[in-house]
Amino acid sequence: MREMKGGEEERRKKTTTTALREKEERMTTAQREEEEEEEVGAAADKGDDDEDEEEGVAEDSADDDDDEEEEEEEEEEGAAADRGDEDEEKEDTAADRGDEDGGMKKPKQKVCQLLPGIIYVGHIPPRLRPKHLRNMLSVYGEIGRVFLQPEDSQVRKRKKKSGLRRCDFTEGWVEFRDKRVAKKVAASLHNTQMGTRKRQSFSSDLWCIKYLHRFQWTHLSERLAYEQTVQQQRLRTEVSQAKRETNFYLNNVERSSHMDDTKRKRRRDGQQVDEKTWDFTQRQTEDEIQMKKKKKRDVTQKHLDKARLIQQKSQSNVSLLTKIFNSNQSA
Repeated sequence: MREMKGGEEERRKKTTTTALREKEERMTTAQREEEEEEEVGAAADKGDDDEDEEEGVAEDSADDDDDEEEEEEEEEEGAAADRGDEDEEKEDTAADRGDEDGGMKKPKQKVCQLLPGIIYVGHIPPRLRPKHLRNMLSVYGEIGRVFLQPEDSQVRKRKKKSGLRRCDFTEGWVEFRDKRVAKKVAASLHNTQMGTRKRQSFSSDLWCIKYLHRFQWTHLSERLAYEQTVQQQRLRTEVSQAKRETNFYLNNVERSSHMDDTKRKRRRDGQQVDEKTWDFTQRQTEDEIQMKKKKKRDVTQKHLDKARLIQQKSQSNVSLLTKIFNSNQSA
């Protein structure tokens, strides 16, 4: 009887385990169907689906804690296998979604980028500063960078000598944020008065503006850097030339002083001092050249006079010869 009871208990356990496994499989299939429906319905709720799956797995594990250890191990293995299959299905669905999104791309909206434009100001009146120019032109549009070319250093030195310490500017460049505004400003303000009222400063001066097509601020900076390097190189050459001249003059002075000392010593000792004579021909002056040319002209005139006299004499001889021949023929 005990053996029969033990066999029945084993059969009951087996039937319960099989029933539990069938329930788990049904639950997993149902969960898969629900997950697929949710993924097809809402593509953006991936995080919520993951949380629901974790909650379902946690509930399954809580219900199965009352069973034996063997059943728990088998259930964990089955749940792990199911998770792997579900992850694969999720990856496939994500890839399909990526293909669908790639096929139905939204058209990108074009963002209009403002290109800067630069104008050239050819006339800068006295006492006009960059802040004044910015205030005067900022009414027409947004302004970026402003550069005014200062006067030459020689002009500054002359002004300082005369008592003026003011630094004026000769030309300038103004950068607008939008090149269309720069074109309009150059076209409308060129050859017009700077001030709208008579009492305003710079009202008597006229705008001299030109829009620089395809000109960038880097071109201006490169040009200024090039001019600065050229000026520095010129100063270096001038300084080196001045140093050479001074060194040459000082060396000649030292030589002359040394030669004078040697001559004095020889004279004291009673030796004969040979003074050098400079053998050179001085270049002719303009007066001497003109005198030579006049002499050449006189000589040529004398030769012409002699030629005329000879020609006259030859003509007189011809007349005599004709007379002589005519007389001989008559006789």
